[in-house]
Amino acid sequence: MTQRGEIQLQLDEGIDRKALTTLRKRFMGINQSRLQRVLQALPPRQYNVLQLIPLLFDVNHPLLPGYVARDTPHGLPGYIPGPPTLLGAQALTRSFSYRRHPAGFTPGIQALYLMGSGGTIGQSDQSDLDIWVCHSPDLNAQAIAELSSKCQLITDWAATQGNEAHFHLVNPETFSLGYRNNALSIEDCGSTQHYLLLDEFYRTAILIGGRFPLWWLVPASEEKNYPSYTRHLIDRRFIRQQESLDLGHMACIPAGEYVGAGLWQLFKGIESPYKSVLKLLLTEVYASEHPGVQCLSLDFKRKVYANYLNLDELDPYVMLYRRIEAYLLKREEHERLELVRRCLYIKADVRLSRRTGTLGWKRSLMEKLVQEWQWDTRQLQQMDNRQFWRVREVAQERLQLVSELTHSYRFLSQFGRSQNVINQVNSRDLSLLGRRLYAAFERKAGKVEVVNPGIAPDLSEALLTLAQRPGGDGRQAHWSLYRGTLNQQDLGDHPPLKRSRQLIELLAWAHRNGLIDAATRIALHPGDSALNEFELGNLLSTIQQNFPLPLPALTEDALSRASQPCHNLLLINVGLDPLPASSQKNLHLISSHTDALGYSGLRENLILSIDQVTLNSWNELLVTRFEGEQACIQALCDYLNKGHEHQRLAELSVACFCRNRSSAITERVERLFRDATRELLCDPPARFLLQVQNSYQVLERKGNQIDVTQIADRERLAHYLGTNRADYSALILDRYALQGQDLALILQQAQAERIQVFYRLLPQFQADITVLDELGSAWTHRQAYRDETTLLLPLLRFLHSVRLRRQVNLSLESSLREEPIQLTTILPVSEGKNLRLERQKLPAQGVEADYYAVQAIAEPGAGQRLQVSIFCDQREFSELEYGTRLYAEVARHILHKRRSNEHYPCYITDLDLSAIDPAGVLQTVQYLRYRQQLEDALNAAMQAISD
Repeated sequence: MTQRGEIQLQLDEGIDRKALTTLRKRFMGINQSRLQRVLQALPPRQYNVLQLIPLLFDVNHPLLPGYVARDTPHGLPGYIPGPPTLLGAQALTRSFSYRRHPAGFTPGIQALYLMGSGGTIGQSDQSDLDIWVCHSPDLNAQAIAELSSKCQLITDWAATQGNEAHFHLVNPETFSLGYRNNALSIEDCGSTQHYLLLDEFYRTAILIGGRFPLWWLVPASEEKNYPSYTRHLIDRRFIRQQESLDLGHMACIPAGEYVGAGLWQLFKGIESPYKSVLKLLLTEVYASEHPGVQCLSLDFKRKVYANYLNLDELDPYVMLYRRIEAYLLKREEHERLELVRRCLYIKADVRLSRRTGTLGWKRSLMEKLVQEWQWDTRQLQQMDNRQFWRVREVAQERLQLVSELTHSYRFLSQFGRSQNVINQVNSRDLSLLGRRLYAAFERKAGKVEVVNPGIAPDLSEALLTLAQRPGGDGRQAHWSLYRGTLNQQDLGDHPPLKRSRQLIELLAWAHRNGLIDAATRIALHPGDSALNEFELGNLLSTIQQNFPLPLPALTEDALSRASQPCHNLLLINVGLDPLPASSQKNLHLISSHTDALGYSGLRENLILSIDQVTLNSWNELLVTRFEGEQACIQALCDYLNKGHEHQRLAELSVACFCRNRSSAITERVERLFRDATRELLCDPPARFLLQVQNSYQVLERKGNQIDVTQIADRERLAHYLGTNRADYSALILDRYALQGQDLALILQQAQAERIQVFYRLLPQFQADITVLDELGSAWTHRQAYRDETTLLLPLLRFLHSVRLRRQVNLSLESSLREEPIQLTTILPVSEGKNLRLERQKLPAQGVEADYYAVQAIAEPGAGQRLQVSIFCDQREFSELEYGTRLYAEVARHILHKRRSNEHYPCYITDLDLSAIDPAGVLQTVQYLRYRQQLEDALNAAMQAISD
């Protein structure tokens, strides 16, 4: 011992027992002073809880909190409760009387330590009790389970007293070897770190009952010789082994621990950044000094040995700050240092601009630090009014906090890789943490930014102004949100809290950040929009109901997969009136055409815009807007594509609050999305036809995307329906598509591998004929007719001949399975305009009966031209013989064979395309199109002869 009171213990010089006693007293003195500071800061009920906790672990009384069973481990060595503690126990149960443990009793608990901010400048009213329960290594599994139950019961009782207590079971024997099985959570760092946790324990732990740490009595200079030094102390009986607790040494910290500790702090820091920035920076300081780091616990021990016992300077948070301050000043990173100072001030929660509520020692210490920082009164007031910070102050602070968290993430990644300590476990943790940081802070198009990650307790505003601002000077028209109630003429004199191109993006931002609650009143200046207070109120309540705050906790399972939509809210026609002319005249248009995509006789599209608000599995809130005539189709495709991509459809909500037809619009969109989902995401998928105004849209799943075919009118629709297909795909009609038209009835009858003929007789001996072929393609033709027999038989015979030709390329079994041709007529419903279908039998003569045949054979010619030969009643007419007069000669022959001079069309009854289609893969509709070309040429020639 030197004259200044410094103690130096060297094995080779012999150890002074008095020096050991003095050291122990110094540590115990600091321990008791810190414990008194803890107790002074606690309100009475919480004070009683902390006073009683050692007693509850020392005894096993059935009427005291924590009793599990008779043999549950208990007993604290050397613990004797004081009178206040006994009075507190008797207040819980009058029958309690304390008895000391009998001779030979072996305590199941070796020590209790209060960890963390207790007794430091960082202790606040929100601080919980974080207690290590160091138990005997000899406890079996059942005893440990009962001790764990005892801890939980005491936790539950402490909660009834307004105290949050967490107990951690520690086996000193295995802990000193670095073994822990705790899971990573907000309250426990799990197995990601050992030495850094031990470092925090040695500099912050307060002994509240049981054995003192053996580490106290090992000089920092002997840390590397810790095992031999402690063995010497015990073997030579300088100390009694049953009085001390060995949790291990701080000689070396593996590089991997900095990564593990940093990951845990970043995990916590995303929600509560102020609490984590200090520890993250300490981890950075330690890592930058690796491998020669001198951790704070060793600094603390050196100062005690040197008789430097100033309790304020030994405060763990002050020591932590001093180390970080020196590091940042050396690097000249003054902005980061200012952030650290703010974090410490907020952690201390002293509010120096006020004169009430803070303990004297804590206030004096903080005043000393603030004086060093040269903070003025204005800055103190700003910090002390943090609970009144509004969105501007919070957003500014967020920038630095996010920058610091991002810096820490990059530092940990680079350090881990440079030291080659990124293993499979923490590599996965780094990836998950990167995703968590991305989800919380990354900006991207449409994402609603969260500006308040634990910075201010409440951002809600009592009064807000929402205004649509005009464009000009290169700026677009946009929406702005202002604090307070402003007149239209005052808007230009006040900076907005937030600007957005679209209204819903702004409202979603205000909701997600808590600016708007049930008590908020909003002044509205709608500008050129049709938005009114009724619609605004409904929009806000709908957003709040669909995305209630706080959002569910983000799980590791969700982060392990790509983000996917969970809930979609579609808001239709926000701030728009789909029928402005009717609104101006204060009229409501009444029409039998109620489809919102084709309303009234004018077939107006009432869906002008859709704002989609999406909450995904990473708790990101995103806003997407679809505008114009295609808004509904685009929103539908986006919903279906994402549902198909993730094999899971998001929950869907639809709302519309515009002035005209809002309920009908909502119902229409809900049904459309439901019907399209059922048809397009089934297996195999169907095609889905819907009508928008006078045009048509066909949605079809191709690979992983929904493909949209836009069809301008009915004529082009007929062409689309008749196009060739590679395979059969059902065509499902939206409930309003082709409403009241015969084509709607026909298309709904399509079946794979079946040819169906539909006909409808019209006035003046006109008929519409439609053929649905084996792949669902449709051929439609209007023609004159003499009677049903001459109308149908030639077509049926032609289709029969096509089937016979195709069967040549099929196996016998396949040809036998072919379905017969089906014939159906379309008839009006009596006394109504609706149509019905009626199945017909094939004509009595049969399609296979002997008849006058007109057969054509087409072969490839020069260029794209076909060479055609026509056989009539077994006589051949070819281009080789007749050239350009071919069709005229065939027409004369047919007219000559007719028994009367009556004029009616000529029909091709058989067509051979084997030279063009040797594999027989052409569809029936393709044969019909070739036939139609030939018949048109023949009938034109026949008409010319008759004229």
